[in-house]
Amino acid sequence: MERSSSSLWRKIRSRYDLVGNECKNCGSNYFPPRVVCRKCGRKSKMVEKKFAGDGEIYSITRIRVPPDTFKDEAPYFIGVIKLKEGPMVEGHVLENGIEPKIGTKVRLRFRKMYVEGDEGLIYYQYKFEPV
Repeated sequence: MERSSSSLWRKIRSRYDLVGNECKNCGSNYFPPRVVCRKCGRKSKMVEKKFAGDGEIYSITRIRVPPDTFKDEAPYFIGVIKLKEGPMVEGHVLENGIEPKIGTKVRLRFRKMYVEGDEGLIYYQYKFEPV
């Protein structure tokens, strides 16, 4: 029985989790994953790490004129989020009644971004919700 490409796509862990890596030598965390630690160089021992997704807004901007893919969402916020574990991640910031601004605590949420064609792949995106 032939498996659809969408079912294979769903098995790629980084599509549905915030997965980076950690250097076991010095404890530095990276997202996206790196092959070599910036601090340890050749001595690095990189291992996969799933980040919790909790952090705070480091930088934020409101998008009023978006690309076609997001035209139905405008206006919306895009932010740079500093995770508790250290790395910074870019993503949409959801509006839930709490005004998103620099320093606002946020939590990771995965949301559907768009579907490619009638029966195509479903693309998800990191979105952060103020808490």
